[in-house]
Amino acid sequence: MVSAAAIVPVPADSPAARRYNRIRRWLGVADFVLGLALMVVLLATGWSGALRDIAYESAFQHYGLALFLYVLMLMVLAKVLGLCLDYYSFRLEHRYQLSNMGLRAWLWDESKGLLVGLVLAGIVAELLYFIMRQAPQHWWLIAWAAFLGLFVLLAQLAPVVLFPIFYKFAPLKNEELKERLVRLGERAGTRVRGVYQWKLSEKSKKANAALTGLGNTRRIILADTLLANYSTDEIEAVLAHELGHHVHRHIFKSILVQAGITFVGFWAANWVLHYAVDRQHMFETLSDFANLPLLMLVATTLSFLVLPLLNAYSRFNERQADRYAFRSIPTVQPFISAMDKLAEQNLAERSPAPWVEWFFHSHPAISRRVAAARAWARVQPATPNH
Repeated sequence: MVSAAAIVPVPADSPAARRYNRIRRWLGVADFVLGLALMVVLLATGWSGALRDIAYESAFQHYGLALFLYVLMLMVLAKVLGLCLDYYSFRLEHRYQLSNMGLRAWLWDESKGLLVGLVLAGIVAELLYFIMRQAPQHWWLIAWAAFLGLFVLLAQLAPVVLFPIFYKFAPLKNEELKERLVRLGERAGTRVRGVYQWKLSEKSKKANAALTGLGNTRRIILADTLLANYSTDEIEAVLAHELGHHVHRHIFKSILVQAGITFVGFWAANWVLHYAVDRQHMFETLSDFANLPLLMLVATTLSFLVLPLLNAYSRFNERQADRYAFRSIPTVQPFISAMDKLAEQNLAERSPAPWVEWFFHSHPAISRRVAAARAWARVQPATPNH
């Protein structure tokens, strides 16, 4: 017997959803081009060297302090140049009734983001150039290994250190739902350290859920906007998808993929730096931090080139996680209704243009995910996998 889920058509995207997502894509492209242009201008005009000299004079020729001041000036410059785009993005969320943030709260978040970014960028830059000064021949290999360690550390610390800077979290009070989700995690073979309510409604009308952290910091976070508008079965279906990533070891595999990409990136950065120093004489030494925009240019270019491949790999992982969710819940109908609600609430495109999905999307189109769930419903019995 074919279930109702298998025959109901996917709702068409509203004009508002298409306009909203098209504007967001153009904002992303504009932000990317602006950042790229800034790095090119700093290098082509020699302004990067001028900023380095100002930093040295202000730091009384102390290398470490001068590097930090240089990073500060670079970040403030980039923030000022991108402020109009950031503000337009803020207004866009309000125009489409997706934001609950006032201007003061938004400015406070932007300030916190700048400070957190400065701390992280400062740590990364100090570590990078320290390695470069101590081991100029093999700096890129050592830096690659160090950056992988930092990546894993941040993934572990983010739920307990970084996320609370921007959002409030509280233990989930719904004990019945909590026990149900913990059991779901146990069936997936992961030990969840807690289930938390994510107070997203203070800033957004959108809904979301995630399994975050590594080891002792692994936790389930559920947006209060999700808890308020979705049934227990729908929440379980959403989380079953997240647990599918754990079952298929997607975090570990993604770290391996990132390790390969960053290896190529550091190798390319080393080659470009040597070319700039040894042949073009743009900088006196490898550790002249005026070359930081060049390193960022290499990283940005590589990220752009591999983006379609990374998104294709991510969509593959998402399809695997969806199939795990189908096997883990009694029926796929809550998954389908949750996808429909999320598309409506988050103003997502259910059926983007193929080229848009190919280049920009890390998740399969909602229409494809719903179609996969309906195909599953046609051939599988509606019984739970407990």
